[in-house]
Amino acid sequence: MLGEDHSLTQDFPEHLNTIKKLNSNDPEFADKAKKYNALDKEIRTLELQDAPIDDEEMLQLKHDRVVLKDWLHQQLLKAS
Repeated sequence: MLGEDHSLTQDFPEHLNTIKKLNSNDPEFADKAKKYNALDKEIRTLELQDAPIDDEEMLQLKHDRVVLKDWLHQQLLKAS
């Protein structure tokens, strides 16, 4: 679905407390979470504007988002 919200709190509602804790206490997690959410917002915006970039660029943005999401999810699992 185009324009779908994939923010950390949306995709991992069961980890809300852990996300808050790590954002407050782990600078690396907080930095990557901030980058992830900004990238997710950028992708949503581009999708809603009919992606005014080429497919390869969009695929790279989505790849980067997945890499960040995987890392963040692993940190959430370790901290839970």
